[in-house]
Amino acid sequence: MVPPTSPDDFSSTQNTPSPHDEDRWLLPQEARASLSEIFQKLKNTVELHVVTDTNPQNMFNDITLQFARDISRLSEQITFVQHTLGDDFSQKHDVQHSPSMLFNPEEFDIRFTGAPLGEEGKAFVEAILHISFGVSALSETSKTILAELSEPRHIRVFSSPGCPYCPEQFMNAVKATIEQPKLIRAECIDSDEFPDLTKQFNVGSVPHTVFSDQYSRVGLLPQERFCLELLMLRDAEEVLREQTQVAKPEEEEGKVYDLLILGAGPAGLTAAIYAKRSGLDAIVLDNSMIGGQVLTTPVVENYPGFKSVGGTALVEILTAHTREYSNIRENQSIEDVIIGDIIQVHTPERMYETKALIFATGTKWRPLGVEGEMKYFGTGVSHCASCDGYMFRGKHVVMVGGGNSALTDALHLKNLGIDVVIIHRRDTLRAEKALQDALKRERIPAIYDTVVEEVYGNDTEVEGVTLKNTKTGEITKHPCNGVFIAIGMNPNSQLAEKIGTTLNPDKTIHVDAAMRTNIPRVYAAGDVNGGVRQIVTAVSDGAVAAMSAFEDLQHPYWASEKEDQTD
Repeated sequence: MVPPTSPDDFSSTQNTPSPHDEDRWLLPQEARASLSEIFQKLKNTVELHVVTDTNPQNMFNDITLQFARDISRLSEQITFVQHTLGDDFSQKHDVQHSPSMLFNPEEFDIRFTGAPLGEEGKAFVEAILHISFGVSALSETSKTILAELSEPRHIRVFSSPGCPYCPEQFMNAVKATIEQPKLIRAECIDSDEFPDLTKQFNVGSVPHTVFSDQYSRVGLLPQERFCLELLMLRDAEEVLREQTQVAKPEEEEGKVYDLLILGAGPAGLTAAIYAKRSGLDAIVLDNSMIGGQVLTTPVVENYPGFKSVGGTALVEILTAHTREYSNIRENQSIEDVIIGDIIQVHTPERMYETKALIFATGTKWRPLGVEGEMKYFGTGVSHCASCDGYMFRGKHVVMVGGGNSALTDALHLKNLGIDVVIIHRRDTLRAEKALQDALKRERIPAIYDTVVEEVYGNDTEVEGVTLKNTKTGEITKHPCNGVFIAIGMNPNSQLAEKIGTTLNPDKTIHVDAAMRTNIPRVYAAGDVNGGVRQIVTAVSDGAVAAMSAFEDLQHPYWASEKEDQTD
C-alpha cells in the first residue's frame, strides 16, 4: 500500500479489511479465480482510489467500495484507498460525482464515474492491465496521430451495463490517455446512474462519446479514427483515408493467406475454426467488434447445448475457441476487394492477399424510413435494447416489430422495469410460440394492424409516435419516451455486389449448397445469405464454406470447367 505523501494531499481510508470483510465478497468465487489468474501478469502497482459521498440512499457507493476492495484482495499489486467527496483528494483531481474510481491519479487521469459492474467491467480489468504495464498498445498510426495533440482533452464515454460496444470504446480513451497522460482525461460514465449528466450531454444511445463541448459521436469507432477525431474534433473518415497508406505487397513480406474471412460473427468465427483444422492459413477481419448481432441479443434460448445464455457470453465462448486456431482483427474498415489470381483486400492501413475469400458480413438493422426517425436516432430511437434499455427504466416505450428479435427485446425491456408495448403491422405476431407465451405471461400488450407514420418530439427528446391503422386508416398519437425498432435486417452485401457476386432479389448473396458464389474462390456464409438467420444456421454455413474453400483450393473445379469448354 502506497500511503498519501502528506495529510494535506488527500484524506483516505486504506484497504485494511476487518475480519468481517475477509468473509464478505461481492465477486463470485469463479470470477475471483479468473481475475486472480489474470492479475498474476501485473508488473507495476495499480492504485484504486474510490470517492464516495455520505448519502446513505446512494446504493452504488457501497457496491463500488466493496468491488474495489475485492479487486485489491486478489493481487498484491493492486491497492485500494477510500476518499470522501469534497475532501482534498477529490478537489485536487476534480471529482464531482459519487461514486467515482480513479486509477493511479498522480500518473494518469483515468476514471469510472459510477460502479463498473456491467459490461464496463471488461474495460475495468483491461485498464488495470494497461496501467500496470504502462503501455498504450496503440497502433503506430494512432501514436503518430496523438503525437500532434497539443491541447487538453476530456473524453467522456457514456455507457450502460448491457452495452457490448461500450467497453471497447472506453478502452480507446484509456489507451489514448496512457499515450498522452499530461493532456487527456478518460472518463467512463454510467448513463443509468447519472441521469443529470445524461441529459446535460443529450445522451440517448450508447456508447456516446463526448470529445469536447462542441463535438460528440455515437457508436464504437475504430481505434485510428477515434484518435483522429480526438485530435481534430470533427468527423475524420475522409481525413483517415488521406493520412493512412495502403501497404504494398512487398511490405507484407509476401504473405498470402489461404483464406480470408470478412466478418467475425458466428459464421465467420466457425469458418476460421474449420479452415485451420483443415490446414488452411486463415485470418478474420471485422469492421467493428467480434460477435456481430449476437452481441446485442440479451438472452439466447435456442442454441443447442445452452438452455439459456447471454449473447455476450456466447460470443466470448466462440471467440476464445476461434483464437486457438486463427488470428482475428477487429475495427478493420474494408475499403476495397480486388479479384485476381490472388485476391486483394484493402483497409486504410494495409493490403491483405489471399487465395480464397468468405463473406460473413452479416446484416444491419432495417430502418422504418419515417419522419423523425433519423432526427431522434441515438436520442430516443434505438435498435439495441441491451445497449440503450437502461436509460428508459421507469418510462414508456414502443417496440416496433413482431418477430423473434422484437419479442426478445420487449421481454428484456420489461425485465429492466420499462413499460413497453408492441406495435405490429399484421394481425398476428410472427415470433415463435415460446416467445409469444412469454409475452402473455409478462402482460406486454400489443397493438396490431398498425404502423408508425412519424416519430415526434421536442428539440432533444422523443415525445411520441404517430400511428396508422392499416385496415381502417385511422391516425392516432401515442405518447412515449422511446422507440425501439426490430423489423428485420438488410444484408451487408455491398462489397460482394461490387466485385460482381450474384445477389438475390432481397440483396442477400446467392450461394449454392456448398456456400459457393458465382465467383470461384469466393464464398458467403451466415445472415448475409438470407434464409432462417439463426445462430445455429450461421455456424453451419461457416463450417460448410470453410470446407468448400479447402476442397476447391485442393481441386479447383473452375479449372476442369475451362478444360471441358476447350475440348
